Amino acid sequence: MKLLIVTSLKEYQQAVAKIFEEAQIKVFSVSKTIGHKDGHPRNLMDNWFASGEEEFDSIVLFSFTADKNALTAFERISKHNQNAPSEFPIRAFIVPVEQSSY
Repeated sequence: MKLLIVTSLKEYQQAVAKIFEEAQIKVFSVSKTIGHKDGHPRNLMDNWFASGEEEFDSIVLFSFTADKNALTAFERISKHNQNAPSEFPIRAFIVPVEQSSY
């Protein structure tokens, strides 16, 4: 089992949902968040809650899913980013789940 975490601009929510569907990820959660970007490199340890000049409506999606499904979604997100380059690409992370009570 893996924990798949995806972050993107809110406007890409439908694209990510379609990728999840194609990867057979049927259960996932979505949280709204605000992204910050000001173009100046900062030491995140000095300012954990980064504040920037620009704020963007963003989302975080996550799902506990099978290894194969997480990898399929990750590959499709990478392909999406290659085919539609953006200053704000969809970001994906796969985290191993060592144990679960489920």
